[in-house]
Amino acid sequence: MDAAQINQVRRFNRTVTERVGVLHDHYLGLDRPIGEARLLWEIGEQGQDVRRLRERLGLDSGYVSRMLRSLEADGLVTVEPQPRDKRVRTVRLTDAGRTERAALDGRSDELAGSLLEPLNTAQRARLVAAMAEVDRLLTAATVTLDALDPDHPDAQHCLRCYFSELQERFKTGFDPARSLLPDAGELRSPHGLFLVARLHGEPVGCAGLKLPPGAPAEIKRMWVAPHVRGLGVARRILAELEAWAAQHGHDIVRLDTNRALTDAIALYHSCGFSEVAAFNDEPYAHHWFEKRIARPSQE
Repeated sequence: MDAAQINQVRRFNRTVTERVGVLHDHYLGLDRPIGEARLLWEIGEQGQDVRRLRERLGLDSGYVSRMLRSLEADGLVTVEPQPRDKRVRTVRLTDAGRTERAALDGRSDELAGSLLEPLNTAQRARLVAAMAEVDRLLTAATVTLDALDPDHPDAQHCLRCYFSELQERFKTGFDPARSLLPDAGELRSPHGLFLVARLHGEPVGCAGLKLPPGAPAEIKRMWVAPHVRGLGVARRILAELEAWAAQHGHDIVRLDTNRALTDAIALYHSCGFSEVAAFNDEPYAHHWFEKRIARPSQE
C-alpha cells in the first residue's frame, strides 16, 4: 500500500471529522454524541430490526445495546421482541424520538449549507461531485465477499433475484427447470465454491464456481443487484473466483451467457475472457467464454 495514499486518507479523515463536528459530545448542538444521533436517523419512521441495524452500521452488539438503552431511557425509542420470534428485536421511534430526529435533519441541512456557503458556484459543484465520488468508492470498499453454502438464505435470496431478472430480460423468459443448473454439491468445497457479496449485511450479489477434476473451472449463476452495479462488485467476484480456481490447480476458467445480457458480455471481454465454441448444451446460452489464468507460484 502506498504510504502517500495512506497519509492522504488520514488527512481527509481529520478534515472531515473536524468540519462536520463529530469531535464534540453534543453533535449538532443537541444533547447526545454522533453515535446516538446516527442511530436515531437510521431507525427511521418504520423502525428497524436491531440485528440489521447493527449490520448496517457495522457496530458491535454491546455498543449498539448501550446506545439503545440510552435512547430508551430518554424516551426516544422503544425496543420490543417480535411476536413470532422473541430473539428478534425491533426498535421504533417514539413521538419524542421523531421530534428529535426532525431536529437532527434540520441541523444537518444547516451544517451542509455551512460547508457550501463560503464557496463560489464552481467550487460547490466540484465539492459535491467529489463527495459523490468518495461516497461511491467508500460504498464499493464496504462490500464483502463470503463463501457460503448454496442453501444459505442469503445465497438463495440472490438466486431468486437472479432468476427473476432473467425471466424479465430474456425474450423467451427463463425456466430454471430447463437450465443446466449445477447441483448444490458441485458448489461446495472441495468440488466448488459459492460466493455471496454483501453490503451492510444485505446480500447484493453472487456467483458459483465448479471445480471438476481434469477439466476447466466453470463460473455459474453470477448476479449483482441493480442498485450496486457500477461499484466494481462483479469484477471483484470474477477476480476472487479466478484466484480460487488457480489455487485449486486450474489454468482455464469458462462461463456462458445469454445475448440479452450485454452488460455481462462487455464485462467478460474487458476482464480478459475470449469467446470460444460452445462447450455445453445450456439452452439459454448464446455466448461461451474462456480465460487462461496463472497458477500460483510454488516458490
